[in-house]
Amino acid sequence: MLGLFKNIYMFYYEGFKNLTSTSKKLWILIFVKSTLILTVLFLFFPDVLSQYSSDEERSDVVADSLLNFD
Repeated sequence: MLGLFKNIYMFYYEGFKNLTSTSKKLWILIFVKSTLILTVLFLFFPDVLSQYSSDEERSDVVADSLLNFD
């Protein structure tokens, strides 16, 4: 099992090591942009479904808010 993880790691390590400088910059940009988007989402948008106790209540609230455009 450990050999499988090592092979997967080496596959990506070798792939990223052989990227051009432009490709490396683009991957860094993607990583930074994704991190910023996720940070903003987690900080500024509260978990409004946590106030409901069951999955059925949560699904009803989501269905109502998707189907009612009021």
